[in-house]
Amino acid sequence: MSDRIRVALIGFGYWGPNLLRNFAEIEDAEVKLVCDPRPDLARRIGARYPSVELVGRFEDVIARTDIDALVIATPPQCHAPMGMAALESGRHVWIEKPLATSVRDAERLANKAESRGLTLFVDHTFVYTGAVRKMRELVTTDEVGKVLYYDSVRVNLGLVQSDISVLWDLAVHDLSIMDYVIGAKPVSVSALGVSHVAKDAPASIAYLTVFCEGGLIGHCHVNWLAPVKIRRTLIGGDRRMIVYDDLDSNFEIKIFDSGVDLDSNDLKVNYRAGDVRVPRLDRTEALARASRHFIDAIRRGAAPLTGAAAGIRVVQILEAAERSLARQGAPISLEPVS
Repeated sequence: MSDRIRVALIGFGYWGPNLLRNFAEIEDAEVKLVCDPRPDLARRIGARYPSVELVGRFEDVIARTDIDALVIATPPQCHAPMGMAALESGRHVWIEKPLATSVRDAERLANKAESRGLTLFVDHTFVYTGAVRKMRELVTTDEVGKVLYYDSVRVNLGLVQSDISVLWDLAVHDLSIMDYVIGAKPVSVSALGVSHVAKDAPASIAYLTVFCEGGLIGHCHVNWLAPVKIRRTLIGGDRRMIVYDDLDSNFEIKIFDSGVDLDSNDLKVNYRAGDVRVPRLDRTEALARASRHFIDAIRRGAAPLTGAAAGIRVVQILEAAERSLARQGAPISLEPVS
């Protein structure tokens, strides 16, 4: 490996320009090329990044000898085959969410990375935001007390996709946040949804419920066909409650000293309504922190925060949710993930 980690970006769609910008700003990384079949991108990329080459075929990237890591930002169906080819060629791999479209493929990627001693990173971007990191701090320091529920709404108008359901596109974010912040152990999943685009198309609106050990319940409402954009999460504890609004740049996190106390002697519920606090948040760009973390993980040979294990846990819930959708909400039990 050279002094700088030499990076190839695979795919230059919606997220590609953000990835290129952030990796190009890392001092001990070098973006060697972008792989995308559209020749018109050469002028667009070259105007700002003249040293970055445009390559049309993925196979040509794999054949190169001057690449240390691949950043794969392609449709989810490509993640497993491209990730496996990269790992087999001895490259470290960053994969956009989700890690794969099945637990089987996700585990195969994890096993290959482990056997080759390579870094496998999943871009669960929200885990690297100051707001989500603050929520984890509040939960792990027991400030909210015992977590009772996680309830999120993530809706907007578009981008409707034909190859995956809204669960794999939007709910994957909330599942990765819940996994990182709460660390609960899911035991079963239920999901209801429907497509309003075409009869046999993947669901465009869905309601996902995750039942966890200890009575904790997680619920995600996702929708591609909403007239407004909403990104709001509630985390309820028996001491305090958190409201997280990703669209409120001034007050993303609010901590409510509110809740209920149950008197076990006479079964009465006592309500508490206290102050509301707005904590100071780290405003570092999430993708900047994530890309830096990926490069550091390669350098140290350490497991990244959002590595294979986190990716597999999220994929397991999504895969079970699709099975539940097909059975009109029937609960699907989950096996422990190794």
